Amino acid sequence: MKSNKVISALLGSCLALSLTFAPVVSAADAAQASTDNRDLINEVMNILENYNLSGVDKDTLIRGAIDGMVNTLDDPYSQYFNTEEAAQFEHDVDLEYVGIGVRLQYTATELYIEDITPGSPAERAGLKRGDTIVKINGIPVEETEGDELSGAAGTKVTLQVVRNGVSKSFRVTRNEISSTSVTGTIVGQKIAYITLSGFTQNSDEEFAAMLKKMRAAGMKSMVLDLRDNLGGYMDSAYNITSNFMDKGIMMYTSDQTGALTPVTITSGSKIGVPVVILTNEYTASASEALTGALRDNKLATVVGTRSFGKARIQSLLPMSNGDMLKLTTQKYLTPNKEDFNHIGLAPDIEVKGKTAQLITALQIAGMKSIEVSGDHHILNVNGVAFAGNVGLIKQGDKTYASSLVLGALIEGDITWDAKNKKVIVTNGAGKATGFTLSSKEALSQNGETFIELNAFKKKFPALVWSYNATQKQLKLSVK
Repeated sequence: MKSNKVISALLGSCLALSLTFAPVVSAADAAQASTDNRDLINEVMNILENYNLSGVDKDTLIRGAIDGMVNTLDDPYSQYFNTEEAAQFEHDVDLEYVGIGVRLQYTATELYIEDITPGSPAERAGLKRGDTIVKINGIPVEETEGDELSGAAGTKVTLQVVRNGVSKSFRVTRNEISSTSVTGTIVGQKIAYITLSGFTQNSDEEFAAMLKKMRAAGMKSMVLDLRDNLGGYMDSAYNITSNFMDKGIMMYTSDQTGALTPVTITSGSKIGVPVVILTNEYTASASEALTGALRDNKLATVVGTRSFGKARIQSLLPMSNGDMLKLTTQKYLTPNKEDFNHIGLAPDIEVKGKTAQLITALQIAGMKSIEVSGDHHILNVNGVAFAGNVGLIKQGDKTYASSLVLGALIEGDITWDAKNKKVIVTNGAGKATGFTLSSKEALSQNGETFIELNAFKKKFPALVWSYNATQKQLKLSVK
């Protein structure tokens, strides 16, 4: 399971990472610690063991002392793991988990399946993207705590969903899921659309294989989707970057001394085609390093929203007892020496909305004709399935679509006039057109705006649209 709620939680814990491996602390370094301070710690531990009224567990005291030391760093990315926690951490970074293989999307009013992993338990059970989950194990989703799909491999979970207005029940057996970090397809005019969902230990090899496949298919441009990519191993990010540039600076790093050290690529390969990178607020860490490297070296145009802002590198330090310390040991800057920690990288072209971002990226990559179809849950672009939706709303004889999607299709900008309760569409020539709520030409729901399609077509005749009442699907294009 992966959703915006889950992503937000992971960013604050283990997956928003850029990682390197470091050796065990040497005996000589350890011997430099103050004997007096160690004696003081032991003295306090002995007193607690011998005199505390309720008694104490020595292992618990030691773990508490370690956690206390790490917490005093005031660094959300430094963390101590015992053996089991370390193993789970490495599984998380490598996108390995136990579940049913779905990507969920929460809205203000519902929970639905946005995507399903091919070959997953969810797919085998018959679940489909767009299904609205109403109950999990008989409990309404609004009463759940968000982790009901998790559990041990081999256990079962029952989902009640609504599909096209019909309620269905599915019994799904949880299993180990090992997600590939790289997926890709050719869209439209030989545009390679590649999604990089994490930087696992194998991501660089997966990316190289996908790039070879896209070249064989005649790739003329690329859209690299780094949205929701929380990071991972910096070595993988370095190797992937070397597929885009033959030589140059990927980034600068700095340790306790403050001196900047360039990380250079010397034997890479030129990508040779235009590249567009998609980012959002969950593009973090190693994915920001890749974005910064390609942007500053003028190898890519960045589209979307500002990234997360994690410009720090952690080292994994194995302990003598098998535990592991994840410690922030370096910061990194982009090739233009931009320290974006806690700030994020600004896109070259800011676009809000998942579907609008994709449409804009494909247009920049050279797609001349775009047809989007779907409803308020699912999205197809020129017949290819993508994450997102067209924002379909039906009210009587009126059909509405997302204003952001409509704006992207005509290559215009969308703004909201709160005073006059009006959606304003500005075309490429700078002409502004308004759609008001009072006239019912526009709607505002849960912080999003929608425009009635006949009203939009009247003012933007290039729009072509149709609604299939049987499939409850909307098609949109611009001629």
